[in-house]
Amino acid sequence: MMNTLKGILGLDKTNYSALVKNGAVILDVRTKSEFDGGHIKDALNIPVSDLTAKLNRLQDKNTPIITCCASGMRSATAAGILKKAGFTKVYNGGGWASLKQKI
Repeated sequence: MMNTLKGILGLDKTNYSALVKNGAVILDVRTKSEFDGGHIKDALNIPVSDLTAKLNRLQDKNTPIITCCASGMRSATAAGILKKAGFTKVYNGGGWASLKQKI
């Protein structure tokens, strides 16, 4: 909850650009139709409703993963799912449009 609030208030100091340059996966958890309407280049689209069933598409649990969605709520849920599944470097990037500006 605090990380979501920090993101909304602009207090998140995560260097998303550096994460991406060092191989982070951008995971867009919006629906396919939302994703098709615009997304970050090279982002992987797995809707949050399908994420648990498709965790095998994210093979290395030590690769940084930046979740994003429309506003930051679904990406926060996705980050929690990933952490619970043992992924070690998970970052909630919030809304995809604002994340795009940060990378």
